[in-house]
Amino acid sequence: MKRVIFEPEHEQFRDSVVKFMQAEVAPHAEKWREEGMVPRELYLKAGEQGLLCTWADEQYGGAGIDDFRFEQIIIEENMRHGDIGFYINLHNDLVAPYIAKLGTDEQKARWMPGIVSGEKILAVAMTEPSTGSDLAGMKTRAEDKGDHWLLNGAKTYISNGILSDLIVVAARTDPESRHGLSLLVVERGMEGFERGRKLAKMGLKAQDTAELFFNDVKVPKANILGEPGQGFRYLARFLAQERLVAAIGFMATAQTAFDITLQYVKDRKAFGKPIGAFQNTRFKMASMRVELDAAQTYIDQLVLLLNAGELSAEDASGAKLLASELEGRVMDECVQLHGGAGYMEEYRISRMYTDARISRIFAGTSEIMREIIGRGLGLDERKLS
Repeated sequence: MKRVIFEPEHEQFRDSVVKFMQAEVAPHAEKWREEGMVPRELYLKAGEQGLLCTWADEQYGGAGIDDFRFEQIIIEENMRHGDIGFYINLHNDLVAPYIAKLGTDEQKARWMPGIVSGEKILAVAMTEPSTGSDLAGMKTRAEDKGDHWLLNGAKTYISNGILSDLIVVAARTDPESRHGLSLLVVERGMEGFERGRKLAKMGLKAQDTAELFFNDVKVPKANILGEPGQGFRYLARFLAQERLVAAIGFMATAQTAFDITLQYVKDRKAFGKPIGAFQNTRFKMASMRVELDAAQTYIDQLVLLLNAGELSAEDASGAKLLASELEGRVMDECVQLHGGAGYMEEYRISRMYTDARISRIFAGTSEIMREIIGRGLGLDERKLS
């Protein structure tokens, strides 16, 4: 189905992104999966190409394009022609907005140029060993010491945990309030800040995930984002975009799996004819085609709502739920249609299958998404009881 939200300038930009991913990412992806991370130089190359924070102000080196469709294209083409382990979407669309929208002029002048150029790689640290999605149960603490905050605690499952230079850390600054959190920016090299082991994962092999430890880290007052104690509200504010970003990626990988499988069933023969000629294969592919088109239309519409400043938490949660669940079903069907080849890691569909399993977990599990959507319908036990 033809997508109707893009203008000619978007398609021209897409062509340039495809060329970058095919030249700078795809040829090295296998090596990076073996090494467990992409090189820092990849972010520098993306910065030179203008692919980091297209929305950033020109004074910081960005293009100043206030149109999320350009970021959508980067996410989609990285999934199709680059590698899912290159977490450019985390850098561009999840973490950098915290600094751009909450940061002071001094903070933005200090950090944004390096973020846009790729010299400063970003991460966000929320998850802790025992909390998961329960931000109110966070144990990492920062004490006000007058001219600095003293940060102590541990974080886990942190994407870009090894590569990152600037980490937005959520910490409890008001021990009397369950929601009394603040956001502090910890910089590479700060005394007391240590990175733990690079965690081994089922999928996303080229994306570094790590534990982080903060032992009496002195974080300058100039490194706090927004108002102290408002971190919980800030996190909730940015989660809608995060979930839409995730949904965009899930749809791109699901579509890629479909395309790979469509070609495979045309080429692979069984009983003297292509397996795509069997009714079961045709019906499976037809069903996936319709589901993908319907979901993509929904996601595209939400991108336009984000552009208009009208994306709601419930709609973003719906996008994340729909896209991740559909991606899981599509991956499973595509592996099945590949037969024994689908179980072999040398085939891309096998790697995509394991990469996709995290989609229903991170950025909020499918169960949490259903809770948010249900409460948005007024089905909240706190209000109904």
